[in-house]
Amino acid sequence: MITNLAKSKEYGVGIRGVGYYVPEQVITNHDLAKEVDTSDEWIRTRIGVKERRRAANSECLSDLATEAGKKAIENAGLSPEDIDLIILTRVDPDHIDPATSFLVQDKLKAKNAAAFDTVVGGCPGSVYAMAIGANFVATGGCKNVLVIGGDVLSRNILNWKDRATCCFFGDGAGAMVLSRVKKGKGLQSYLLEVDGSKYDTCIIPAGGVAMPITEENVDDKSARYLNMDNGAVWNFATTVFPDSIAKVVQEVGLENKDIDMVIAHQANINIIRTSLEKLGLSMEKTHTTIEKYGNTGGASPFITLTEAVELDKIKPGDNVAFVSFGAGLAWAGMLVQWNAKEDFI
Repeated sequence: MITNLAKSKEYGVGIRGVGYYVPEQVITNHDLAKEVDTSDEWIRTRIGVKERRRAANSECLSDLATEAGKKAIENAGLSPEDIDLIILTRVDPDHIDPATSFLVQDKLKAKNAAAFDTVVGGCPGSVYAMAIGANFVATGGCKNVLVIGGDVLSRNILNWKDRATCCFFGDGAGAMVLSRVKKGKGLQSYLLEVDGSKYDTCIIPAGGVAMPITEENVDDKSARYLNMDNGAVWNFATTVFPDSIAKVVQEVGLENKDIDMVIAHQANINIIRTSLEKLGLSMEKTHTTIEKYGNTGGASPFITLTEAVELDKIKPGDNVAFVSFGAGLAWAGMLVQWNAKEDFI
């Protein structure tokens, strides 16, 4: 478990700008029910999704990530040249090599930025990437870090005949800019955790060196696509979600009742509801986007945060708790004191 932020003696780290992008094509539950044994009622009741977005054939992850990044940079009041580092958290890249973040750097014209893709991608990757970016700012290595989460999960990851997986997910990208703020403001605490003994709980078996894609397995859907033990994921998520938030709150001497907003990975509306109940918080203490966009993996907390900001649900001084969890099994929590514009230095 990692919990300590390398803090500067002179300044903190805050979220300066946010943005997101989702493709135009809408796939409703009724659309899915034409292709797989499911129904609108089953999906809405069990998962909380009404519709999701699917990228056009001409759209790649780098395109979605670039659009989200542009909006976050603009929202921060900066230019692409002001960005020192781009961190992209994802599952499925444009290409196996080089890193997709390199394409994003070029498409943004962020000529002064270094870039890399995180190893921890997908659902738990958002808060992991936030913590990595925050440390680059806190140690003085960077002034402005652009963190992007996104995926085109519909293309290579999902078996569209498998109700246990395809009903959950959607395509999209979200982003935030992390910058220096006055000392004591911004990010207050975080934790990163993993349980590698549950490695196979949520996995795409083929495509790596453990199981290369060959002529023999290229049509094996159980090997090529996402396999997920939904019951195990439920038990895991409803445990680590409340536990992570409680820990980052306690780390700074606060209590659960002091949380003003929870920004959670949008895996399942019932996971969110159950976890908030365990924390003693109502659904009014969160914002959700799963109903419109489904589970967009590492993008979901960034998309949800952006909407909450746009709806004026978060105000300067608010305690905002973040949580992400998923394949690995990995999870992360973070507590941020929301900044006023004048806090940034």
